[in-house]
Amino acid sequence: MKKWIGLLAAVFTAFTAQSQARTDAFLAGLLARNTHPVFQEVLRHPDTYRLQIIYTRIDRDRNNVPTFTHYYFHADSTAYFNPASTVKLPLALLSLEKLNDLNKPGVTSRTAMQFDSAHQGQTKEWTDNTSETGLPSIAHFIKKAFLVSDNDAYSRMYEFVGQATTNRTLHAKGYADTRITHRFVRMTPEENRHTNPVRFIRPDGSLIYAQPAAYNSDAFDFRRTAQIGKAYRTNRDSLVHEPFDFTTRNKYPLEAFQQTLQSVLFPLSVPEKQRFRLTPADYAFLHQYLSQFPGETNYPKYDATQYYDSYVKFFFRDSLHRQLPAGVRVFNKVGWAYGFMTDASYVADFNNQVEFMLAATLYVNKDEILNDNTYEYDSVAHPFLYQLGQTIYQHELKRERKNRPNLKAFQLVYENRVNDNRPTVKDVDN
Repeated sequence: MKKWIGLLAAVFTAFTAQSQARTDAFLAGLLARNTHPVFQEVLRHPDTYRLQIIYTRIDRDRNNVPTFTHYYFHADSTAYFNPASTVKLPLALLSLEKLNDLNKPGVTSRTAMQFDSAHQGQTKEWTDNTSETGLPSIAHFIKKAFLVSDNDAYSRMYEFVGQATTNRTLHAKGYADTRITHRFVRMTPEENRHTNPVRFIRPDGSLIYAQPAAYNSDAFDFRRTAQIGKAYRTNRDSLVHEPFDFTTRNKYPLEAFQQTLQSVLFPLSVPEKQRFRLTPADYAFLHQYLSQFPGETNYPKYDATQYYDSYVKFFFRDSLHRQLPAGVRVFNKVGWAYGFMTDASYVADFNNQVEFMLAATLYVNKDEILNDNTYEYDSVAHPFLYQLGQTIYQHELKRERKNRPNLKAFQLVYENRVNDNRPTVKDVDN
């Protein structure tokens, strides 16, 4: 008991002395019970690790209607972290919403599309040999972005939606402190303001709809600077002895990320303006590929050894755990880059009738040199996130509930991998 009280006191001292970030005593106490050394090292130094956690407890009434209670640890929407691939979630939702708003006969998420180039730095994309048709589509991009966090898929959705529409729409939905400024390729800020012409085509190659190239003339608010580290490597491997400047990069606060995921899984639980204009078929598709494993999927046919079940399920992944517990599915999106690692998840345990949401981000870069590919992902970030996930999961397994949830809506039929002669997809750029 004394040891537990000591750990709790250390955790409270760390976050009250060093920051004004929001922390709830309940969550701090719950986390203090896990004595794993890496876990406690990060908890004791939340500013060093730029740690933020949001745990969402879900309770159901007798009619199975959920209510959500959020608990925070060191959460601060003004504290910058690099969102990396987490921004693929809103781009997927905006892509589907834009298709619905276009309302063009014959143009759906599965309609073949092709990208041309119209400005410096842009590239064409007319084919995709990982899809069943051999052609790109929004649905296929979303699969790739969710299943293994494919970077090209994100960049193409960014080009379809457009920089202006992306930011105007997210701000209108209430994500005011979010900004999406760039693809995941090397381009200048000006080049990222330009997006490609896109066309949707029939199976015979004839045109259904053409979207012209676009340019975003809107100004971004970069008054709040974000400089991290003591040095960084350039793309030519030169060492620059000054902080890496993220001021103009993508920004996606953890609370916005958590709320976006909640809006997809429980749309009625968020304000109407915060929801995306999606159809029931859109929601079903999103739920499937937020939770399906790469090894279950036929197109793309990912290598199941390299892209194992927990590959992008960070709260259930460490060096020893590559599969989820029996009966558990995780609906989530992750991101990792520049030493930052982030996950927002909805966890459903169908065997034990347990559900919860969890979101977290941390920064692991001991040498404080960015872009040198020397980060403590395996030694610190993955162990921490796994221990965090298990701490909350074990708490939820034991927590008394007035009403057990009926999780039937999330019990989906997933694909069965077909044995054929196609090679598996390996070494994705993510």
